[in-house]
Amino acid sequence: MNANWNQLMEDHELAYFRADVCLGSPQSFSLEEKKAICEEIEASAKEIDAAFRTDFNALPPIAQGEMLDYLQKVDIEHFEWWKAILLGEMSESPSVFLT
Repeated sequence: MNANWNQLMEDHELAYFRADVCLGSPQSFSLEEKKAICEEIEASAKEIDAAFRTDFNALPPIAQGEMLDYLQKVDIEHFEWWKAILLGEMSESPSVFLT
């Protein structure tokens, strides 16, 4: 899969923009509209996560290891999150992301 990263990011940013507008004027949105906004954010995040995983899995095993080593060095604070995203080991517990 060759992800269209520009489109993925645009969709994600648009979902968050809608949420910001909703937060600025919550009385202007029905409960159904608010629910749809939340679902858009979740769906766009899942699409981005899946694209990360797909791109990572397309790398040769050696490159995957090098990428994980690099992420551990440059983003140790979020390394467990990166592993969960790239290796598909997402926990249902938010404690994985607490430092």
